[in-house]
Amino acid sequence: MKTSPKITKVTVTTFEHELENVGKDYNTFNMVYEAGSKLKQKGAILQIHTDQGIVGEYPGFSSDVETAAQYLIGKDALARESIYNDVKRGLRHGAMIGVGLIDICLWDIAGKLYDEPLYRLLGGEKKALPAYASTLHGDENGGLQAPQDFADFAEQCYEMGYRSFKVHGWGLAGSNIKREIDNVLALGKQFEGRMDLLIDPACEVKNFGDALKLGLACDEAGFFWWEDPYQDGGVSQFAHRKLRQMVKTPLLQTEHIRLLEQHVDFIVAEGTDYVRAGAHEDGGVTGAMKIAHASEGFGLDVELHGPGPVHRHIMSSIRNTNFFELGLVHPKVKSTKAPVYLGYNDDLDGIDSEGNVYAPDGPGIGVPLDWDWIRAHQTDEGVLAEAN
Repeated sequence: MKTSPKITKVTVTTFEHELENVGKDYNTFNMVYEAGSKLKQKGAILQIHTDQGIVGEYPGFSSDVETAAQYLIGKDALARESIYNDVKRGLRHGAMIGVGLIDICLWDIAGKLYDEPLYRLLGGEKKALPAYASTLHGDENGGLQAPQDFADFAEQCYEMGYRSFKVHGWGLAGSNIKREIDNVLALGKQFEGRMDLLIDPACEVKNFGDALKLGLACDEAGFFWWEDPYQDGGVSQFAHRKLRQMVKTPLLQTEHIRLLEQHVDFIVAEGTDYVRAGAHEDGGVTGAMKIAHASEGFGLDVELHGPGPVHRHIMSSIRNTNFFELGLVHPKVKSTKAPVYLGYNDDLDGIDSEGNVYAPDGPGIGVPLDWDWIRAHQTDEGVLAEAN
């Protein structure tokens, strides 16, 4: 019988890299296509070390982790449920991101200890995961600048094997809701019966009235879902219940609330049709699985936010889900992610000929980190906590 590994050290390694042909839009928050631009990005690798030499590691960091690091020392690395609850309570005044990052590392440790991929530990199985192409935001730089550009890109994605396509539009750029609506209607006309169409305004439509116009356009165009319509920040249960009463297209909410309880409150308030969750934001694998099973109990599907091998494992382990989000992608941008993994691809060409991806089969998260690349781009390394 295997003995439980004890946590001995928590470390973080930071790095910098550049994205080619990527810049920022008018408000500096959204990445967009910009020919010739090199956008500097920062990243980090969190590692949780154990007395058995097994290291759980995951790309990501938050100041929450530093707050919780000393608590972890000496803990049983397999006691994920109690650690989840303790860290959740301890970080209740923070952003809660640390709960997820720590939990993912602990699952990585468990998979490596038992020499199994996460989806096996979660009771899942290897299966095809239909991916949707999730675009960069619309721009004013000759990339995704007009509705025809989105249509042409969607056609390219269809020819590659994608059968679902998500728009991140122009949002507040010029407050041009007409362009957003024209884009929805044109896509609906061109891809009726061929692709499931999705749209995420990313909380940028200026008010309820414009959001309603866009939602009614989604109805006309037969969209599969729309999400985060307008500038409430994606958190108003009342407002989204009102939109659900007036718009037929299913609404996907809860990306911007955190952990199990807030998601269940949103469901009970009838503020969403599909439920958004993410391991990074919602308590790791443990937290995302809680949300998935709670949603299943209400008869609702859960959709995981963003790509990554951890989400492939979770999606392989639940019934109530539809698509893997592959993004952010663009016809003129090779990648929007740091290449920290070896033998793993979440870029536009990361699907098979039928538009599917699969969970990796290695132990734990299942794909090794490219430490040669990380070290070549490293900016700092530090110990957050260590056993005496």
